[in-house]
Amino acid sequence: MLIQSTLLALSATLAAAVKPLTVKNQFFVDASDNIFQIAGVAYQPGGSAGYNAALGKDPLSNGDICRRDAAILQILGVNTIRIYNLNPDVNHDECASIFNAAGIYMILDVNSPQVAGSLQSYNPWESYYDTYVNRTFAVVEAFKNYDNTLAFFSGNEVINDASSAGQVPPYMRAVTRDIKNYVAKHCDRKIPVGYSAADVRDVLFDSFEYFTCAEDGKSDDPSRADIFALNSYSWCGNSDLQKSGYIDLIEGFSNTSVPVFYSEYGCNEVKPRMFTEVDAIYGEQFSAVFSGGIVYEYTEEENSYGLVSVNTKDQSVTLLKDFYTLKDQFAKLDWKKVQSVKSAKDGSGPKPPKCDKKLITSKDFDGNFTLPAMPPNVPKILANGVSPKPSGKLIDITDFKSKYTVKNADGSVIADLAVKPLSSDESNSPGTNAAKIQSSGSVSSSSGNSTSSGSDSQPESTDTKNASGAAGSAVAMTLPAMAMGAFAIFAGLAL
Repeated sequence: MLIQSTLLALSATLAAAVKPLTVKNQFFVDASDNIFQIAGVAYQPGGSAGYNAALGKDPLSNGDICRRDAAILQILGVNTIRIYNLNPDVNHDECASIFNAAGIYMILDVNSPQVAGSLQSYNPWESYYDTYVNRTFAVVEAFKNYDNTLAFFSGNEVINDASSAGQVPPYMRAVTRDIKNYVAKHCDRKIPVGYSAADVRDVLFDSFEYFTCAEDGKSDDPSRADIFALNSYSWCGNSDLQKSGYIDLIEGFSNTSVPVFYSEYGCNEVKPRMFTEVDAIYGEQFSAVFSGGIVYEYTEEENSYGLVSVNTKDQSVTLLKDFYTLKDQFAKLDWKKVQSVKSAKDGSGPKPPKCDKKLITSKDFDGNFTLPAMPPNVPKILANGVSPKPSGKLIDITDFKSKYTVKNADGSVIADLAVKPLSSDESNSPGTNAAKIQSSGSVSSSSGNSTSSGSDSQPESTDTKNASGAAGSAVAMTLPAMAMGAFAIFAGLAL
């Protein structure tokens, strides 16, 4: 018995799980040259309160909380998390290693809720200076050595209307250029850098063309985004490709030369959510263009998008109705088939168009490809690296058991909850962690997520996140991400 326990502990210690992904043509590919589809969840426990620079607190700063959540996310079946606000001065080795062992990649926003932490949507030249750029570089330094760092977002919904579209584009592309140059000079591998857009159809495709074209017509243009993502909430309830406008997105991005995916999705006009879009997102028609998506969001906040509820007093977690529904939708898919599509020959995918104002259709969109020069002091930082320099590395994890109580929707406790460490080339998928939880059929529709009448309808809502983008509305279905940006501004001013 002692020998068996020792062997189990050793295998857990040496578990390496995921290997870095790369971009090939217009898709992510794994070490076996299979196209990788993102099945993700937005991870910002505590919402705005989950980040506190003064206390050294961010979503990846507490190993015990990461053990709890990695185990829950394993059960759900996700292979990726997106984290919005990170502090590069905090050590993230334990959390990054736990998620790595769980087979879960990380997509990281480089911006933050503090002064000089993000590029403004108005007068962006006022926020594009050395302190801000240095901070984006520091996030890269802090996370570059983790194999499960999948990508960096240089911006999130900075362009969200005609006004911001008239000012932001050259500055946002310049920030992407600066970060990509830092990655090229200071990272051992090419970690993709790109933009997360608001699904405002009046500026969405212009944003896509602007950020993914190549100034010299060559794909190695350092200012060209490596990836492009969008926060979209147009599929509500029991919708379909046509009603939701998904078909327009498939057509609009059909000739993409970079990976395109949902950086947020999950309309909540119909409650509890049905997540019927999951079948479409990972179906053959959609996955021929898109690389999956990220559900908004892990924890229940005031905007009612949560999959779980966290008791901040004792850090216990209760699974909500939406968790069970999403888990069931994921479980319906043949994930071996989804994740085993072989990539095409390198260089055989669509080529990036040469940057030209003719690519831009809106008169309000700034299609100027003459980018601002790096701010004073940034060339020196780029050459020498940030100082003091954050560092991160994967470490051995021997304890994968959650110390916090996790409950089913009916209040029963999930016994012996722990992360299941995976092998050195395996990402998480539904069924990997077979911990026994309450069956979805026994979960009340009112368990944590409020209900609405008529699950087949798409009711009107005061929540602008769920406004109709399918019809090409200029109103963004992006309230949570925009709220996060607003928090970044106000929290920064308060520091």
